[in-house]
Amino acid sequence: MCQYARWRARIFYQAVLGSSANPGLRDFGIVAKIVEGKQTHPRVSFDVNPTSRQTLEALISMGLLAPLIRSGARLHQSGCMGCIGMGQAPATGQISLRTMPRNFPGRSGVQDDLVYLCSPETAAASALTGKITDPRDLEDIYGMTYPVFELPSEQKINKEMLVAPPESGEGVDLIKGPNISSLPDLEPLPDDMEIEVLLKVGDGISTDEIMPAGQRVLPYRSNIPEISEFTYIQIDDSYPERARAAKGGHAVVGGGNYGQGSSREHAAIAPRYLGLRVVIAKNFARIHWQNLVNFGILPLEFMQEFDYDSIALGDVLAMRGLRSALQRGGEIEVENTTKGEKYGLRHRLSRRQVEMVLAGGLIPVFRQRLAES
Repeated sequence: MCQYARWRARIFYQAVLGSSANPGLRDFGIVAKIVEGKQTHPRVSFDVNPTSRQTLEALISMGLLAPLIRSGARLHQSGCMGCIGMGQAPATGQISLRTMPRNFPGRSGVQDDLVYLCSPETAAASALTGKITDPRDLEDIYGMTYPVFELPSEQKINKEMLVAPPESGEGVDLIKGPNISSLPDLEPLPDDMEIEVLLKVGDGISTDEIMPAGQRVLPYRSNIPEISEFTYIQIDDSYPERARAAKGGHAVVGGGNYGQGSSREHAAIAPRYLGLRVVIAKNFARIHWQNLVNFGILPLEFMQEFDYDSIALGDVLAMRGLRSALQRGGEIEVENTTKGEKYGLRHRLSRRQVEMVLAGGLIPVFRQRLAES
């Protein structure tokens, strides 16, 4: 967050409105009202990404799409698009204003990007003037008052495009191209582990840093062996090779808010494929914490946060009687055999989540239940 006065009137070259992450119809509607009858600055690329086909259809039926297009907006297909680095890469060294909720370094597809997050109103006002503009200034610039936008009482939903699954999946052949691989088998959690710390990271590590987005990586999203080669490369590009060489699994130690950002399950699947069994952190971002559990990676927290400072890259951590300790609850003891120290850890797992971790993940749990039925 920063004060608007610091960036007021700063020249920029791109304004991106919308993505698949969070924007509702109101975001597009209010911008259409602001730019209606006006032309965006000739230097600015004004990109519009409808959240969904439903949003696009609503914009058309409400007469809001034409004002956007006429103002100079470039309409793109519904989806993540520039938010996840699939197209709409910002110009080198130039500011890009975006209404999406995330701007982690490099996420746009450009390593030295200058992506600034803003409101839809700010994006619209700035697209018109060609410089970062407070939308409240439009009253003086264009003599306009703040537009009124009312959501429709109900929105059209095209249910004809929803294809229901068959009552039974037996006998259904899955068609897979050469770049689509099956998920790896997820083994149960061992009762005893002695594993090396292959990576130690600080606070606020995002899922973008664990598993990058962008056009270089995302073509492999259905190929876990291939996409795993990008795991943690923005932090340590030797991690994938070292992880493959480590036999019997390994651990990662993290700081606070570990796994913040996108709810990217590949940030759990890929490390798990490479042998990650335990992440010990000060605390976790909620969605990534759940994704770790879903794929059988045990998330543990330090009872005393200062113990984080005692563990170094390459230390070997030993855990004994882990399965019974998880079921019992309470403190879990880990021994740093490299330094001869012991630390108290805790988990915040429910009984259901403990079952998932012990089985190796959610898929093995369902597979077992299916076999029993």
